Amino acid sequence: MTDDILEMRDIESAVEGILFASGESVHIDRICLALSLDRTSVETVLQKLGDFYSYERRGIRLIRMNDSYQLCSAPDYADIIRRAFEIRKPAKLSQPALEVLTIIAYYQPTTRAFVDQVRGVDSSYTMSLLTERKLIEECGRLQVPGRPHLYRTTKEFLRVFHLSSLDELPELPGADADGQLRIGEDGLIAQPEVLETEEETVSALI
Repeated sequence: MTDDILEMRDIESAVEGILFASGESVHIDRICLALSLDRTSVETVLQKLGDFYSYERRGIRLIRMNDSYQLCSAPDYADIIRRAFEIRKPAKLSQPALEVLTIIAYYQPTTRAFVDQVRGVDSSYTMSLLTERKLIEECGRLQVPGRPHLYRTTKEFLRVFHLSSLDELPELPGADADGQLRIGEDGLIAQPEVLETEEETVSALI
């Protein structure tokens, strides 16, 4: 009996882990396949988990949507949860960060020296931060003396700015007929509209 109880606890924990790690609804067939269990057994475990969360007034609930299940926050604590996220609003990208991302997005792969040339200031600090936040990355070296690193934008860049691909970038603004950016005293005259995202969609960088 003890072995059966321990086994059931392991199964419950495994199901809970699957639902938590997913972050979205999971079809029951996927859970059955992962645990090598029949549908009836998994439904029993899910029902038990759901009852536990509800009876113990936990901060999460297990909801069912047709044949899929998902963990979500308890409605009883909606106001408190909402307040917690309102307190921590991500900061917008700084002007230097937007400038560097604009240049790299449109001229990639490119070097830090080129970015510095376009901006007229040293960009090493900003580029290191953008690299750390995985918005840009090294992608090889330029085959010239000194072999400087080349940089490009990342998949995270596409995700943050809601792009499916770089082809969705708008026409390069602030450019002369030869395709070169015009630089004023304050840096880039214009930036892509795609880089002017809402505060809630951008992680703090600077």
